[in-house]
Amino acid sequence: MIDLQLQFASQSKKLPDSKRMEDWVRQSCPDNDQVSVGIRIVDEEESAQLNEQYRHKQGATNVLSFPFESPHMPDDLDEDDDMLEDFLGDLVICAPVVEMEAEQQAKPLEAHWAHMVVHGVLHLQGYDHVEMAQAEQMEDIERHIMEGLGFPDPYQEE
Repeated sequence: MIDLQLQFASQSKKLPDSKRMEDWVRQSCPDNDQVSVGIRIVDEEESAQLNEQYRHKQGATNVLSFPFESPHMPDDLDEDDDMLEDFLGDLVICAPVVEMEAEQQAKPLEAHWAHMVVHGVLHLQGYDHVEMAQAEQMEDIERHIMEGLGFPDPYQEE
């Protein structure tokens, strides 16, 4: 079961529906059908503030990922209590940036939305693209997931 918690804090009228987003999360976690993810859709102001606060970078960005870090649990807590175990973390996606990028890259808006969700969920699972080998691995996984969703290669140049 995918537990997707959506928050809409954007004025955009071009947002994907929750069922599609849930499917994109599901396809990004093929080995785990018990996943919980929070996605907050924001406008540029909130994205820029969070980007500066957490990444020390100026301006809005397409997607920010905040992987969940489990707190230390007391020894006397029942080890079978796994309520937090399946929570991957939160994504913050900036609708105006996603829309602008899709237009600039001549990509269908839904395909770019799917890519941002897939990309963010992979970050929540520990994938990164800081080093070239990591980037190549992550991009290959993204291509595979996007193909399974019926979308073109997100890294293919038009």
